[in-house]
Amino acid sequence: MEDHIKEALDIVKAQAGVRPMTDEEITSMVKKLSKSILAISEGKENIAAGDEAIDPQKAIKEKSITCLVCGKAFKLITKRHLATHGLTVEEYLERFGYKKGTALVSKALRKARKRKMQEMKLWERKGVKKKKK
Repeated sequence: MEDHIKEALDIVKAQAGVRPMTDEEITSMVKKLSKSILAISEGKENIAAGDEAIDPQKAIKEKSITCLVCGKAFKLITKRHLATHGLTVEEYLERFGYKKGTALVSKALRKARKRKMQEMKLWERKGVKKKKK
């Protein structure tokens, strides 16, 4: 096995030990890292994560969401992170073709938040009496 692939596998193995990853995430990360390691070892410029086009619809996964600017995976993409790229949430959504108001969170986190809100039943205000007309 070539050295750059072995090094990429070691890095991804360590990452998978820290957080749960899908097969797709593991494969993608190994490919990306092995290309970068090979480019560095050959003295070429490092391939930026943004150079590989990621389909915006595939960026939102079950357990993570991938930033389409830098290629890093998160549970949610914050305003603070986007500010490091000089973008607002609205600019990010427009740039990558998302619908206005799309939540930049993983599918699992979105489902967990929805369940929590349903459990809280905020629409059923306790102690508030309705006025009679």
